[in-house]
Amino acid sequence: MKVAIYSRKSKFTGKGDSILNQIELCKEYIEKHFPGADIVLYEDEGFSGGNIDRPQFKKMMKDAKAKKIDILICYRLDRISRNVSDFSNTIEELEKYNISFISLRESFDTTSPMGRAMMYISSVFAQLERETIAERIQDNMMQLARTGRWLGGNCPTGFESEPIIYLDESMKERKMFKLSPLEDELKIVQLVFQKYLELKSLSQVETFLVQNNIKTKKGNDFHKFGIRHILINPVYATADEDVFDYFTANNAQIAENKAEFNGKHGVMAYNKNLVKKGQSVKQKDMSEWIISIGKHNGIIPGKDWVRVQKILQQNKSLAPRQGSYAAMLSTLLRCTKCDSFMKIKYGQKSKNTGELLHYYVCSMKDISRGVRCDCKNLIGRHIDNIIIDEIKKDIESGLFSGIKAYNDKLENRDKEIKKMKNKIEINKKHIENLVKQLASNENSTVTKYIFAEMEKLENENIELKKQIEDNSNMIEDLNIEVFNESIMRFSQLIDTVPYKEKRDLIKNLVKRIEWNGENFDIHYLFG
Repeated sequence: MKVAIYSRKSKFTGKGDSILNQIELCKEYIEKHFPGADIVLYEDEGFSGGNIDRPQFKKMMKDAKAKKIDILICYRLDRISRNVSDFSNTIEELEKYNISFISLRESFDTTSPMGRAMMYISSVFAQLERETIAERIQDNMMQLARTGRWLGGNCPTGFESEPIIYLDESMKERKMFKLSPLEDELKIVQLVFQKYLELKSLSQVETFLVQNNIKTKKGNDFHKFGIRHILINPVYATADEDVFDYFTANNAQIAENKAEFNGKHGVMAYNKNLVKKGQSVKQKDMSEWIISIGKHNGIIPGKDWVRVQKILQQNKSLAPRQGSYAAMLSTLLRCTKCDSFMKIKYGQKSKNTGELLHYYVCSMKDISRGVRCDCKNLIGRHIDNIIIDEIKKDIESGLFSGIKAYNDKLENRDKEIKKMKNKIEINKKHIENLVKQLASNENSTVTKYIFAEMEKLENENIELKKQIEDNSNMIEDLNIEVFNESIMRFSQLIDTVPYKEKRDLIKNLVKRIEWNGENFDIHYLFG
């Protein structure tokens, strides 16, 4: 049996329950109750119990996970942690590894029924602490929401962040932000809502915007995801009775009473998205949203905004599901007439094979209904077979025999870079020597020569650094052995493996395939 002793003291005193005293008391307990047990010591000196970020504590928990200890003993509960939540989590983790825990001062022993009951009580306190913190955060969010301020992040289309200076209760000058309108962008937002209410389809709104060359705030074409993001954002809605009733029916938390939703301002929604590392990863359930009245003006009447939400929800429930089928050349084919990806469109199932037929269509042509591109479509299985045959021909023709020479070229370029870096270091040493000569020489003619030589070396280094940067940008990360293996696997398996695996074999060789409506051009990974 292995028994671990954990001791912690923020500051060494040599008195009372110092680390040495803690250890001796624990050892006496072990000798009395677990004679002959192997003892392992974990000692953290000079660390606070406010958190568990302690080196020996971490090592102990790592050993516990590895089943290197059977029992953990400490002098007092707070030696583990003064934080109730951290302490409870530690106990739960030890229990998961079937490790008993004993505290001498409190007679806390999880090997006994009373000890397990105390552990349960500690977990209740931990839960209480978590709930108290959550309530405090919620109260702070509600308080912030009532100010109608903009809390930061990327401003929605049609707005920019504007600072407001105000005086707090102590008459100190403070700064907060509100959303300020950008009229040209808001006209586009109004058009998006208008067309969606008219067409009731994200795809048709996307087509309308692309056909009319209407761009996003960053100058790109609109896509369905961006259009939907605008339509579901409450920031554009007028804070009126319709909006209040909608959010109430969906169990959102509303910071003001209904009377204040009088249609004079816009809506602010807080705590709407789950954020990790500064990025929104998904939208929370509406019951977690906090809805308030903003300091900006809404541009979409509440009645219309609510209608849009209902249409979006209806369309979502009616949308057909294509399944997980993916075409062989998906993500590889690109239309060179408009520099857009070729997307997959599905047809009927083949009467002979029962397989789902597919086509490759220029995404810009499809979205714009042929207004901004007229590139010819490709019949899926037909072009799939043509590409496979073309890759076979390239392999048989010895096209890839140039890989070795290409790799040698990269290696030579790498050697040249190393030479240039060495030359820079040599020049630096020469400059240092010249600086020393300059300090010890008062002859004006010699001094003039030294300055000229230093300038020459410095300019040479600048040029060398530029060459290194240019060459480094040209070097590609290519593993010849892996690529050669991919060629061999393609040759051996392409005619026998299932369709999905054919796609993987091609993607291990091909970077992209360009189609101009008449001819295609294959670009391989090594090129």
